[in-house]
Amino acid sequence: MSKVIVIGGGAAGMMAAIAAAQKGHKVILLEKNEKLGKKLFITGKGRCNVTNAADMDVLFQNICTNEKFLYSAFYGFDNTQVCDLLEQAGCPLKTERGDRVFPVSDHSSDVIAALQRELRKYQVDVHLHTEVKKILTKETDGNPVFCGVECADHKKIAADDCIVCTGGCSYASTGSTGDGYRFAEETGHKVTERKPALVPLEIRENWCRELMGLSLKNVEIRMQCGKKTWYEGFGEMLFTNFGVSGPLILSASSFYSKNFSKRKASDEVKLFLDLKPALTPEQLDKRLLRDFEEAKNKQFKNALDHLFPAKLIPVMIELSGIPEHKKVNEITKKERERFVSLLKHLELTITGVRGFKEAIITQGGVNVKEIDPGTMESKKIKGLYFAGEVLDLDAVTGGFNLQIAWSTGYLAGMN
Repeated sequence: MSKVIVIGGGAAGMMAAIAAAQKGHKVILLEKNEKLGKKLFITGKGRCNVTNAADMDVLFQNICTNEKFLYSAFYGFDNTQVCDLLEQAGCPLKTERGDRVFPVSDHSSDVIAALQRELRKYQVDVHLHTEVKKILTKETDGNPVFCGVECADHKKIAADDCIVCTGGCSYASTGSTGDGYRFAEETGHKVTERKPALVPLEIRENWCRELMGLSLKNVEIRMQCGKKTWYEGFGEMLFTNFGVSGPLILSASSFYSKNFSKRKASDEVKLFLDLKPALTPEQLDKRLLRDFEEAKNKQFKNALDHLFPAKLIPVMIELSGIPEHKKVNEITKKERERFVSLLKHLELTITGVRGFKEAIITQGGVNVKEIDPGTMESKKIKGLYFAGEVLDLDAVTGGFNLQIAWSTGYLAGMN
């Protein structure tokens, strides 16, 4: 029986502590906040999208960075096992659109309560208000081995193994202040560049700001740099005072962050919106002709109610170049074709992403080449493990990032 320290009481940390305790180890969970699961509490707008119920191949398709590294973790503790654990711990779940899994109650607090019940069941020793300042190592046969931690109050706790689950840099108010990256670097590990991910995008075009607060459902987007497509997706988006946000945009932002440094400095990154993805250009043209036929004596500005939300109409008129007072029956075929093209390829220019304060997760982290994917143990320091967002792993929205946390935390705990 080993003495195991888990640093960080978020999703990965709680799962790692439960798994290690299930194996019969004495587990101490150290959390610097006043409670466990502080970031988990606000995920999914407080509803907590615990995982995604899709097949394994779909899970891997939604990982942005280092998906092959997750093979052992995902197969070792998959989405159905996560759901089973939570339901058996007294948190019933439901599956919604896009295979997203939520607690039936729609309260993230129920997920945290279920995990806390498991921690108590397996007698995990939880210490709140306990900040770790340093990882301690010793030399054994000429190799560094983990031997304990030093806390902020200078108290030292000796242990056989340690699992670092300190999260990333996003939502610093929840305690994610990058401590794990410092621990990794101080113990000789490489940490890749950290960037905000699942974060709103900033847009150059001023008309975007005029639409602030407007949400569009069932739109398709394509993010493109030069001739390369970085991301394509379908879903919901929102216009803001600086650009665009919403689930679809957040997922796209991860591919922006991932590819941005590889582009030519002169290349602009464009976002193309298809406002009517269910219709081909030909079908959309026929639809326009029908609408215009019904409103043939109306002015252009009064004939678009069936096509767009009211807030979008003045912007689309301005971008179309068709005078707003022009009678619908006077609009030429060429003008109509240009308008169809506008609806199918509404162009925006991305100028950047918002910062870590608005990011849901961090892209980048502890270099996975230095971590054993079958155990989550460091290849450099025996007895030191890393799990969750502190690693260079990330995914799009939809419960995939929490699955990374559960799976890597569980694997580290079991090993």
